[in-house]
Amino acid sequence: MTLSPARVPGTGPGSGPAVRRLTATLYGYAFLDDFVLLYPVYALLFSDTGLTVWQISSLFCLWSLTGVLLEIPSGAWADAVSRRLLLWFGPLLTAAGFTLWVLAPSYWAFAIGFVLWGAKGALGSGALEALVYEELDRLGAADRYAAVMGRARAAGLVAVMAAIPLAGPVYAFGGYPAVGLASVLACLLTAATATRFPEHREPADGPGEGLGEGPEVAPGGGWTRTLRAGLAEARGNRSVRGALLLVPAVTAVWGALDEYTPLLVRDTGVAESAVPNWLLLIWAGATVGGLLAGAGRRLGTGGFAGLLAVSAVALAAGAWVRTPAGIGLVALSFCGFQLASVLADARLQDRIGGTGRATLTSVAGVGTDLTTIAVYGAYGVIGSATTHGAAFALFAVPYLVTAALLAAVGKRAVGKRAAGKRAAGKKAARAARTSGSRARP
Repeated sequence: MTLSPARVPGTGPGSGPAVRRLTATLYGYAFLDDFVLLYPVYALLFSDTGLTVWQISSLFCLWSLTGVLLEIPSGAWADAVSRRLLLWFGPLLTAAGFTLWVLAPSYWAFAIGFVLWGAKGALGSGALEALVYEELDRLGAADRYAAVMGRARAAGLVAVMAAIPLAGPVYAFGGYPAVGLASVLACLLTAATATRFPEHREPADGPGEGLGEGPEVAPGGGWTRTLRAGLAEARGNRSVRGALLLVPAVTAVWGALDEYTPLLVRDTGVAESAVPNWLLLIWAGATVGGLLAGAGRRLGTGGFAGLLAVSAVALAAGAWVRTPAGIGLVALSFCGFQLASVLADARLQDRIGGTGRATLTSVAGVGTDLTTIAVYGAYGVIGSATTHGAAFALFAVPYLVTAALLAAVGKRAVGKRAAGKRAAGKKAARAARTSGSRARP
């Protein structure tokens, strides 16, 4: 027996409260999940505790490795049990990690906290996208997925931009314990919000045994069964494989470069105190990109390729000039990359036809994580040998390559459609001639 959503008859994209409840819960969850005051100061906490640069870097590697190892198993688990349950449990793990950081700051406490944080990210990755897509599909509003997820990502970025200026006063009031307490409260509120997600998942072999609003475990194999089913769909469906590869190709590079934007901004010559303001401009660009996802969904393959190409050129030009004005072009590029990331995810969700939606989304997440780690390593080498502006410009090249490949794919698809139309026309003409010859006495 497998799990799949049951479509509600008589509902559509504009059908009232059910869609509104889902989207309101999603936006609140996305905001609270990123409204963590520890984000802008946790590196300072590590340094003030006495950690070396090597130790801090090892923590980041441990964080990424945890996500890579748990991503696919947790996605398969989300397909086998309640996705809402995982979205509730994940923030509680992060809350426990943050509590440990501020109560017993040490290398091993930070390491455990990052493992818990990485586990939380793995639990939510795949589960959130699958839940939202299938609930929208059930309500006849699957075509709104890109717009909805774009706004959710924008809500998360707004939370980050709100947490940055708020962290300073809270730290001045109560130090790291106060910042940690506020972060733990945000995690607890995120978990509470997750309980508001609707989840209707029924067996694929018919109604009458549905989940309704509650969680259920798929019998007959558990998460290993859903893992095999999801991977089998990827092997047997070429369009799904292409969509799986597109997600990390679009998402990973600019996601990794985001960690180095403070260094890029500082290299333009602005004062240290002004760096956060320029970073807000870059994050504002990414926020706008998320909000444009609804309109961007109409882009075909050629338009998607053009979006990547324009964003890559803006990134290279803005970084290369090494002036504050160039940061505006970098913000424009992040706007385009955020939009492309949401659209790549939407394309993947549209192509998944089986029950392993969270599994396959997690496979794409693993690809993104591994590519991101590779970018971190490559940037360490390139950034040490040249300026940050030159390094950013060089990392625009992968996007130009991806855009060229997509343009070629789109051109072939147009050619196949044109050939199909010509063949259909010839067939219709032959049928008309045959019919006419039979009609003559």
